[in-house]
Amino acid sequence: MWGPRPSGRQAVVAEIIRRLRGYTVEAGHVGHAFAALHDLHATDLQALIAVMDAEQSGDPITPGVLATQLNLTSSSVTALVDRLERAGHLHRDRDASDRRKVRLRYAAGGAELAREFFAPLGQRTDAVMADFTDDELETVRRFLAAVGDSIRAHRDEVRAAARTVVRPGPAPTTPADGDAG
Repeated sequence: MWGPRPSGRQAVVAEIIRRLRGYTVEAGHVGHAFAALHDLHATDLQALIAVMDAEQSGDPITPGVLATQLNLTSSSVTALVDRLERAGHLHRDRDASDRRKVRLRYAAGGAELAREFFAPLGQRTDAVMADFTDDELETVRRFLAAVGDSIRAHRDEVRAAARTVVRPGPAPTTPADGDAG
């Protein structure tokens, strides 16, 4: 149906791609379970992950950057942030050096919910990583970083192409002959 099975390096690459797809699907299921348990939309979960990742990197995210990452309009990201703030998952924080700039931070309550839910998964992941040497983990880290960069570049190209596509709309209407307009 799909042709001959690959062998050698091709087989290893095909297996890695298959396992990445499988990981993506399973991680999505876990994320959806967390979202459903806490009455979150899929985009809410993506926002919380972006906020958490930005905080962990030491550079909390702004609503504008979040909108860009999630491909949302300014009004949509405002509604999303309002909803997550009301639910206690995050809060807005004014930048100390520029009070006009707002940073988004994980709220203590939201962080605790996430920790409780994801702690068992973290323990399982730690156990898996314990079976790898530091050098092997560094190789995996480099691989995942490169794959992440690649998928983000593709996402950005797809988004840019989608913005330039002219979609046909309804044909302009004109008053019928003899109508008064």
